[in-house]
Amino acid sequence: MIEDQEKGCLLLSKEMHVSYGDRDSSLVDRVRRTVRGSADDIGWLQRDPTMPPVEDGTERFMEILGDIRHGVHRLPNSMVCLLLPDGSGCHIAKIHSEASVEKNAREIKEYIEEFYWGSKKRVLLLGHSKGGIDAAAALSLYWPDLKDKVAGLVLAQSPYGGSPIATDILREGQLGDYVNLRKLMEILICKVIKGDLQALEDLTYEKRREFLKKHPLPKELPVVSFHTEAAISPAVLATLSRVAHAELPMVAPLSTGQPAKLPVVIPLGAAMAACAQLLQVRYGKKSDGLVTCCDAEVPGSIVVRPKRKLDHAWMVYSSLTDDPSEADASQVCEALLTLLVEVGKKKSDHADLEQKKSNDADVGQKKSDHAKDE
Repeated sequence: MIEDQEKGCLLLSKEMHVSYGDRDSSLVDRVRRTVRGSADDIGWLQRDPTMPPVEDGTERFMEILGDIRHGVHRLPNSMVCLLLPDGSGCHIAKIHSEASVEKNAREIKEYIEEFYWGSKKRVLLLGHSKGGIDAAAALSLYWPDLKDKVAGLVLAQSPYGGSPIATDILREGQLGDYVNLRKLMEILICKVIKGDLQALEDLTYEKRREFLKKHPLPKELPVVSFHTEAAISPAVLATLSRVAHAELPMVAPLSTGQPAKLPVVIPLGAAMAACAQLLQVRYGKKSDGLVTCCDAEVPGSIVVRPKRKLDHAWMVYSSLTDDPSEADASQVCEALLTLLVEVGKKKSDHADLEQKKSNDADVGQKKSDHAKDE
């Protein structure tokens, strides 16, 4: 009887030890994931040795932009422009940013085919933010159907490699103050820029790695990447600080006797600056407030890195606060598309040259074989 009790106590002790060990291991893992966050994921595309390098096209972009501001426009009439999901001066595809990448990719394919068959012109695509991801997915998934209809793609402030904001928001098991940071980012996404948390899953590093491994962009596609940095000056951040610390009086309507809440308007620039500072402090990475610069660079693309401080929402809301001394969003879009046309021509000329070399080599080989036979 005593021996049975001793065996039972020993077994219970082992089970408790295993239980506590598993719990400790789980806690350590949660702490590690909380502290590291997306540190190991940011910029993974640039560290991948199998990815082609990018080329800096900023100088040429600035030249084109200067010409546009002086009335010189070079976009050819032989092509039609399609902006995703928002923009001006071109056709706009009405896609839903909260929908999945695959669903939007199918809709974009149909838009491209509709415009191509209607105009008999090849299509230039410019996608902002998730619109760029959706457009790239359409070309990756349906390239055999679209290769003769598409002239190139611009991704503007798009998290092509993934987003630390999306990844950190959706990461499970966070501890301590990081939970509060997650709540702050949720407010920025859902309330400030009217985003949708469900759509963020497609922008996590895990999902982007998985998708790009299966569906890379076609190598022959001309691509331009555009990314910016948000201003995080004390003056901009102070605007958000004043709003955050405001104590609003509660008003009780006579009809209900219940207190009414007064809406608080958060300055968009300040919200983007706060998020950019968060990414800078936590990860040491520059961003536009939502997308880090390194994650916006598509491998093998021509990259535009303007010095002007612009946050993620600027391309959508710039008309509200345009400085006449600076280029507006429509001019920037036109410059990006004009650069894309130039990139496409160089790519086409290079392909033709390589094809000619290959043909000449084949002719030379045939002549050599013929001479040997004689």
